[in-house]
Amino acid sequence: MTDTIYKIEATLRGKSPERRFEGRQLMLKPLFDDLRDYLSKNLGRFSTKGKMAEAINYTLNHWQQLTYCLLDGRVELDTNTVERSIRPIALSRRNSLFAGSDAGADNWSVIASLLETCKLSDVDPLAWLTTTLQKLAAGHSNKDLDSLMPWHFPKIAGRNAPS
Repeated sequence: MTDTIYKIEATLRGKSPERRFEGRQLMLKPLFDDLRDYLSKNLGRFSTKGKMAEAINYTLNHWQQLTYCLLDGRVELDTNTVERSIRPIALSRRNSLFAGSDAGADNWSVIASLLETCKLSDVDPLAWLTTTLQKLAAGHSNKDLDSLMPWHFPKIAGRNAPS
């Protein structure tokens, strides 16, 4: 089933978020619904203490997160793209010991994630960060932080945005 899901997703890659949403609703949602039904019906076949029951329960307990891509065409099916883009960060974590504390490390990871999101969104990370920090310093409303996210920032001129 995962092969089928990834093949369908490959046909939707590069399309606009609206087209991806529509395609996912039409082609992927029924597959995800079938998978959830199958897992729910077959859970009882396994020992509650076994690894298979543990895996099925984990999947069912995280169903909303697993299927979030069905609700928003901007969201990727999996985290592979992000994981590939942050691999250099993970590989250089020894160089990141400057964080000094758990809070510093948390802040560093949030900023690194946002900067990688800029790259994935064809947004100049320095321009986005500069503009965002200026807006926050000028008193931008905390209720409207979503408008400051990289996907709302102008794309780098001359790059082809997905259609």
